[in-house]
Amino acid sequence: MQLPINPPVKPMLAKPVAEIPPGQVYEPKWDGFRSIIFRDGAEVEIGSRNEKPMTRYFPEVVEAVLANFPERVVIDGEVIVADTERNTLDFEALQQRIHPAASRVKLLSEQTPASFVAFDLLAIGDEDLTERPFAQRRARLQDVLKNAQPPVHVTPATDDLPTAQRWFAEFEGAGLDGLIAKAADLTYQPDKRVMTKIKHKRTADCVVAGYRTHKSAEDRIGSLLLGLYDERGVLASVGVIGAFPMAVREELFRELQPLVTTFEQHPWNWAAQEQGERTPRKNEYSRWNNGKDLSFTPLRPERVVEVRYDYMEGVRFRHTAQFDRWRPDRDPRTCTYEQLERPVRFNLAEVLTSR
Repeated sequence: MQLPINPPVKPMLAKPVAEIPPGQVYEPKWDGFRSIIFRDGAEVEIGSRNEKPMTRYFPEVVEAVLANFPERVVIDGEVIVADTERNTLDFEALQQRIHPAASRVKLLSEQTPASFVAFDLLAIGDEDLTERPFAQRRARLQDVLKNAQPPVHVTPATDDLPTAQRWFAEFEGAGLDGLIAKAADLTYQPDKRVMTKIKHKRTADCVVAGYRTHKSAEDRIGSLLLGLYDERGVLASVGVIGAFPMAVREELFRELQPLVTTFEQHPWNWAAQEQGERTPRKNEYSRWNNGKDLSFTPLRPERVVEVRYDYMEGVRFRHTAQFDRWRPDRDPRTCTYEQLERPVRFNLAEVLTSR
């Protein structure tokens, strides 16, 4: 490629803030794979946040780029997958798109096709725009993609704070992750946290149902497995917490030993689980970390912890939850899905057409 900016390029990043800052340009925070796309004639590369190309995994996005992008251009954005039945983002389906087998990639590109949402223009033709203010880059982006057709979209943006506040409340129902705020005069600064992000924060009381040991020692807690009781009274896996100081990891390990049990006496008893049950699987291995053992030590579900989480994706926390406090006053059986705040359903198509 012979572009003003050539791959790999690290994307510009955002730092979290508690409140929506005034006097900024606001965009929805998309829940997908951050991607800088480079096109030079017939050549297309989809770069990722870790600078590794994702081009081979999204052939339908490559086709859309060739059909909708200018001949020579570099655009920052997000690769997303939509659940067409629920009309919301589907991050789990997006994760499944990263597969080593070409035949599987082709099949998934047809079954769960991806889209690209553009939100910044880094270069066009021979022009490097990274030193231009964001307001100019945004205007140029809208112009170069004014005739683009789905699955290529330009993200909505507004400088009106009340509109941004409404988006923050409504768009979560379409699976979005909050808001991004940018200064109108912001230059593009790769790998620097010069934007801000505002995300939903919530708490939930969960049952501690097991643990995994830390990679540094077998007598330290690596992560705690969390459960909630569903409408059938079955304890379902909802996620993990794992950010503890080393001294706390050792103390927790000692504290939890009296609760260690066998799988035969545990709600997540492998022999009793039917295929498809919403529980961790014994000796499961992560498809993202080859060879990483995801089996765990079962605990009697008697201890309750309050955790902070962003939002739910299906029946699980979308991101790793954060420890808040222990709840010895809570009966584990009262830790159900009913306590969770559910966002009002919102149509993803309306997000893409909002202005």
